[in-house]
Amino acid sequence: MTASVSAPSKVELLELLSSVGGAVCQDFAAAASPHGLTHMQVRVLTHVHRDPASMRGIAEALACDASNITGIVDRLEAAGHVRREVSPTDRRVKNVIATDAGRAVLRAIRGTMQAHVAVDTLSAEERALLHGLLERMRPALSGAAAKS
Repeated sequence: MTASVSAPSKVELLELLSSVGGAVCQDFAAAASPHGLTHMQVRVLTHVHRDPASMRGIAEALACDASNITGIVDRLEAAGHVRREVSPTDRRVKNVIATDAGRAVLRAIRGTMQAHVAVDTLSAEERALLHGLLERMRPALSGAAAKS
């Protein structure tokens, strides 16, 4: 006789996600610290490392107050990791763009993170499944964060 497997409750899943997310945040912070960056500065840099984003767009994506993003971007800009440019479509909007130095420091931070050890325990198929599930959840999580 095969034992039935019960699905974890929503609370159990959220607690597990919180635990994993917290560990990843601590890992980011520890890897960023030797470069003089905070976890939030790395999050902003991660958000703009491929494509420019407006200050408001960054704030919305990171569920953060726009005034906080201004200070974070100021410090990243002073360190040479990002630059601001006027939007080509709306001159009232400033886009934040990662510099080559910013992309290099982000690669260095990612290279020293330890969370990859946990990901290494997953097969390629499991990583693809987890990635798909997290991508599917992301829009709902972003919406929930914006409402709070």
